[in-house]
Amino acid sequence: MKHARIAWSGAIQQAVESEGQLLITQGPHLGHRVGFDDVVWLPPLLPAPQPRTVIALGLNYADHAKELAFKAPEEPLAFMKGEASLIGHKALTQRPADVKYMHYECELAVVIGRTARRVRKADAYDFVGGYTVANDYAIRDYLENWYRPNLRVKNRDTCTPIGPWLVDAADVPNPMALKLQTTVNGQVTQSGSTADMIFDVPTLIEYFSSFMTLHPGDLILTGTPDGIVNVNPGDVVVTAIEGIGALTNTLVKAAP
Repeated sequence: MKHARIAWSGAIQQAVESEGQLLITQGPHLGHRVGFDDVVWLPPLLPAPQPRTVIALGLNYADHAKELAFKAPEEPLAFMKGEASLIGHKALTQRPADVKYMHYECELAVVIGRTARRVRKADAYDFVGGYTVANDYAIRDYLENWYRPNLRVKNRDTCTPIGPWLVDAADVPNPMALKLQTTVNGQVTQSGSTADMIFDVPTLIEYFSSFMTLHPGDLILTGTPDGIVNVNPGDVVVTAIEGIGALTNTLVKAAP
C-alpha cells in the first residue's frame, strides 16, 4: 500500500493512494477522497518516539564513486542529516545565489519499522517498515572532502525532498532490483539500479545496528548512481524509483 502524509482542510492528514486519488484514513475527514493536486504533500514519515535519525550514504554506487574519481569505500561511508532538511513532494528547494554547482541525488530511502539493535543481515528486512524516494541535493562549492561532506553541503533546509509515498515493505519484494531515474525539465539525466549498490539494504541495517539503535521512523538514504548534473533555479527535477514513486521538486533562488 502507498501511504501519504498531506496538509489539507487546515490539518495534517494521513492518506493512502486509492484509484488515482488520496483516501483520508484517519481523523474527522475519514473516508474523504481528494485529488493529488488539491493538497500540500509532506514527507511521508512514520511517527517517531524521539528525534528522528536520518543516516545518508556516500559513494554507495561504484559508478558514482568512479564519476567522482574516488575509490569505492570498503565499509559504509555515512553522515547524518537533521529532519529540518526534509520537505515533501512538489515542494521548493532553495539554491544559494552564490554557488556554481548544485546537483540532485536520486536515492532509495529505507524507513525503519521497529527497534533494531545488533540485527543479523539475514533478519534485516524484518525491521524495515517501508521505502520512499529521496532527492539528497549536494552543493559542491562547499565540499571539503567527499568522504566527509560538511553540513553546508548536505544538511540544508529544503535540500532533501522525500516522498511522495511511503510504500509498505511487503509490497516491495526485492528492493535490491529497482530501477532509478532522474529527469531535469523532462530530459533523462540519470539512470541506474539499486542492484548496483556496494552495500545493500541488509548489510547497511546490520552495520548501523551493530553500534547504534535504529528506532521506528528512522531513515537510511542509500546513495545514488552516476549521472549527476548541475541544476539551477526554475529547473524541475523528478527522481523516480520503480515501484516506489516519482518525486517532483522545483529549484528556486534562495532569498538574500
